[in-house]
Amino acid sequence: MPNIKAQRSTFNRNPNTSARDRLVLALDIDSDREALDIVDEVKESVGWFKVGHQLFTAYGPDIVRRIIDRGGRVFLDLKYHDIPTTVAKASAEAVKLGASMFNVHALGGLDMMKAAAESSQETADKLGVPVPVTLAVTVLTSMDEKNLRKELKIMRSLQREVSHLARLAQRAGMHGVVASPLEIKMLRRAVRGEFVILTPGVRPAWAGKDDQKRTMTPTEAVAAGADYIVIGRPVLKAADRSEAVRKIIGEIETSVSDADTRRKKDTRRD
Repeated sequence: MPNIKAQRSTFNRNPNTSARDRLVLALDIDSDREALDIVDEVKESVGWFKVGHQLFTAYGPDIVRRIIDRGGRVFLDLKYHDIPTTVAKASAEAVKLGASMFNVHALGGLDMMKAAAESSQETADKLGVPVPVTLAVTVLTSMDEKNLRKELKIMRSLQREVSHLARLAQRAGMHGVVASPLEIKMLRRAVRGEFVILTPGVRPAWAGKDDQKRTMTPTEAVAAGADYIVIGRPVLKAADRSEAVRKIIGEIETSVSDADTRRKKDTRRD
């Protein structure tokens, strides 16, 4: 296997990201027509659209192109997990496809993540396009410590495992991680420097938890330090999707405003 070295990315976190650009809408549905109708309906209020296994398996790369053609940015949520060479090639294709963000599984290991980071950067440089945000999945939000210990035989605490995988991802040159909102504050302490945290498992107070075990509201997640939050069913199942998005954006804006106020107070004390 070639000696893979992760390159410094041209991507940088922006702490002043707007509420709209923090919101990722999960298109976890089985109809391309419905997916595109949703994109048309809410694209002015939603920063990113997540295309996962269900939609991608049904309609392939074409659904990504069609969303991009409609003006949407795509988070390609396929969680690559394979040998480094295979993941490097898949990462290059994600860049060519026009994905603005994609992810791999951190449990694939250091070399695999390095391969993804390097391939993404090199392909973007070659094409003259921005490098996508490349993220590593730590522990799925549908899992808890009991699952780790009994099923996967991982004896670390859940937080220690997430912290370990996040630091490994940073060493590999990934831009950040996908992690539960309950691990955000811990990750901000454990991982130094610029590091993106995207969190699923976010549910507005007016929505149910569904199959997520480790959840927070949008206000709580952003206040804890999330850069991006992923929300699906609370919007997809809403009678008025645009209104649901507006309510979520309002929650995010409130959290950001409160955080700014706290920072200003802290600055004055200093």
